[in-house]
Amino acid sequence: MSQPIDLYFWPTPNGWKISIALEEMELAYDTHLVNIGAGDQFAPAFLKIAPNNRMPAIVDPGGPDGAPISIFESGAILQYLAEKTGRFGGQTPREKVAVTEWLMWQMGGLGPMAGQAHHFLKYAPAMDPPNDLPYAKDRYRNETARLYGVLDRRLAEVEYVAGDFYSIADMAIWGWASLWEGQQQTLDDKPHMARWLEAVSGRAGVKAGRALHAEKRGDFRQDKYAQRQLFSKP
Repeated sequence: MSQPIDLYFWPTPNGWKISIALEEMELAYDTHLVNIGAGDQFAPAFLKIAPNNRMPAIVDPGGPDGAPISIFESGAILQYLAEKTGRFGGQTPREKVAVTEWLMWQMGGLGPMAGQAHHFLKYAPAMDPPNDLPYAKDRYRNETARLYGVLDRRLAEVEYVAGDFYSIADMAIWGWASLWEGQQQTLDDKPHMARWLEAVSGRAGVKAGRALHAEKRGDFRQDKYAQRQLFSKP
């Protein structure tokens, strides 16, 4: 029996990508919490695994050729796990290209833009001193809306983002898209995205991955120390 994968995790949209993937792929894993509000991401031991001081990260004792491997960056982890298991990465060359396209779309577009929308709409106005910046709020809210329009148009043509099969691209996108209300978005004009959200949310692996340490997910608006760890510390 293979050894469990070590998952370095906190319950955020990026963390959910990997907890969901591990559940969907039925891989054994041990969870190591990285409390980003307490500054755990800057610990020297964690930086050896994730030099960009961001979670999630994994260590797979049964890596390539049986040697352990550590991996950071959620998109890289998803691709590694899909290749390791032969699941959710697409079967044909064309399917694999589509999965990569939409995974990169999430990594380079939706994740950063929705993350900035959360920051400027929710957290920046609560900082000391307050940073209530109308231009930044409009900029990231509008760009997130544009990206959700792209997603909705894609999902008008296919069942899942890469085609008619569920993939790591759906796992990557779902966490951020599920928080659309906090990004001040609407689904009234995005029926295909709404349909997809409901379908993905109903999957057992998604439910289990989203529930991992859900009790620790908090609101940092009143926690000045956490804000410094998240937004100020170099």
